[in-house]
Amino acid sequence: MEANFENLKVMVIDDSKTIRRTAETLLSKVGCAVITATDGFDALAKIADSKPDIIFVDIMMPRLDGYQTCALIKNNSEFKKTPVIMLSSKDGLFDKAKGRIVGSDQYLTKPFSKNELLDAIQSHVAAA
Repeated sequence: MEANFENLKVMVIDDSKTIRRTAETLLSKVGCAVITATDGFDALAKIADSKPDIIFVDIMMPRLDGYQTCALIKNNSEFKKTPVIMLSSKDGLFDKAKGRIVGSDQYLTKPFSKNELLDAIQSHVAAA
């Protein structure tokens, strides 16, 4: 079954330009509207305006890390149902558990593949 990614608004929060660009390229190709942010503060300012359907957030970021960013998103009544997928270069149980505590919906280890990205979107958004 081919999922429909047309006009889905996907936010990618990562302080790595490479990751942002890679995700943006992959997602744009399937029809997603991609909003990128460089860190949690940048993201929080953009979320209110763009109301993304799903958010990918890197854990290791300066100023406001992925856990704090996810917690802030999930604590906001308007966005608490928005799926948040954690991205990390570490594949640790502790990180996954901590991600769940702050309310994240899934955990992807970097480097992620195009399919992992699309599967995550499909399982959380296409189902909605």
